[in-house]
Amino acid sequence: MSTMTNKPININQVMLKMNEIPLVKSNAILKEAVEQMNDYNLGIVCIIDDDDKLVGVITDGDIRRKLLKVQKPFSALLIDDAIDHSIKNPIIINANDTLKNSVEIMGEKQIWDLPVVNEKGILVGLLHLHPAVKLLLKNS
Repeated sequence: MSTMTNKPININQVMLKMNEIPLVKSNAILKEAVEQMNDYNLGIVCIIDDDDKLVGVITDGDIRRKLLKVQKPFSALLIDDAIDHSIKNPIIINANDTLKNSVEIMGEKQIWDLPVVNEKGILVGLLHLHPAVKLLLKNS
């Protein structure tokens, strides 16, 4: 049995770092966002401004729903600005939050990924459900 059972685990111990997550700038087109999702094999891309502040996210589910709703050819959709199709107020967590609370939020909201920001709203990473659960199980 682990000795860490009662010690809270901080997000920064398990989150994916900036060089490990799909990112696009706020002036990117949707095609670039989809390519980033594909390159990192995650179902989310974070949209940041020039100061690395999180301004939105797009998930593969958002794109799927948009394809069913918008009456325009797929190729035309891909050249739209990514920010136009993003969630502009995503659920976020702070790097100092506990892993247990963050995983509970993910369960309540039925999401796999949570952007991690600092106190100024600057994106510092991404919490992905699989490594989070793996670490929680290891320490239980």
